[in-house]
Amino acid sequence: MRLTIMGLAAGLLFGAGLALSGMTDPRVVLGFLDLAGDWNPALALVMAGALAVTVPGYRLAFRQDRPLWADRFVLPTASRIDARLIGGAALFGIGWGLAGYCPGPALAALSAGWPGTLIFVAGLGLGLVLVRSLGRSRG
Repeated sequence: MRLTIMGLAAGLLFGAGLALSGMTDPRVVLGFLDLAGDWNPALALVMAGALAVTVPGYRLAFRQDRPLWADRFVLPTASRIDARLIGGAALFGIGWGLAGYCPGPALAALSAGWPGTLIFVAGLGLGLVLVRSLGRSRG
């Protein structure tokens, strides 16, 4: 139960940070990607702020033998760059550039009820189902 509560708290904090920084508005993200037009540096500032918190946080966390509420650290071990990784990254980037959303901000923006957000999240869900079903069919 403690892990669920901490996960909920982390998600709420993340969503509040996205809303406070304006990252739930796709125009802010698209403005950052518009280098030749009316460029908006807000996303770069949010990323810099995230790094300023994350880097010291990781250094502090990994000085411990284990996490506060788990038996061990669970870190990704995959290091292979393959077609699936490249394809997924390209699809993510194309979707981000077209819609101005990535999954986190889109989920946080659902509460606004914007039709574009609802369509994006529905497409995101459909894409997840398709990828999982393709993965199962390949064995």
